[in-house]
Amino acid sequence: MGKLFVISGSSGVGKGTVIKEFLNKHPEFKLSVSCTTRAPREGEVDGVNYFFLSKPEFIKRVENGDFLEWAEFSGNMYGTGKDYVEKTLNSGHNLILEIDTKGALNVKSLMPEAKLIFILPPSMEELESRLRGRKTESEEAIKKRLESTKLEIKNSEKFDYKIVNDSIAQALADLEKILLG
Repeated sequence: MGKLFVISGSSGVGKGTVIKEFLNKHPEFKLSVSCTTRAPREGEVDGVNYFFLSKPEFIKRVENGDFLEWAEFSGNMYGTGKDYVEKTLNSGHNLILEIDTKGALNVKSLMPEAKLIFILPPSMEELESRLRGRKTESEEAIKKRLESTKLEIKNSEKFDYKIVNDSIAQALADLEKILLG
């Protein structure tokens, strides 16, 4: 039976980069592919980065109980398929979920053996700079994300581990200690 690790952090904190670096070094770990109703960003591939679904299709899957967790954020829906997680763990693979803090806490309530890891920005100023540097969201969306960060950081008190992403190399080393330890 594989182990389940749930990694959360505010948008722009660099969790995707840290996870990508970890998976490059440790391909024996699997990354869960979530479903979303948001449009693909440049370079994203359906079935690799996300499963891109229409809103009616997503809602139907919610009604069928097909998600381990799901949430709506900034007008888009995101969810983790139950079957995918169960099959991956039952096949003996360790699995990483990259989801929001609310979803992480939902997973922990259903699967107490899951280890929750929260990645923090070095500062709120640095986080804002990273979000603006991506140039993928409107000013209103950036302000909403920064506001939600305060609640996410508060919720991180319920997590098993916290990592500050001040440098990718150090954050990666900290993540390796947790996932490989």
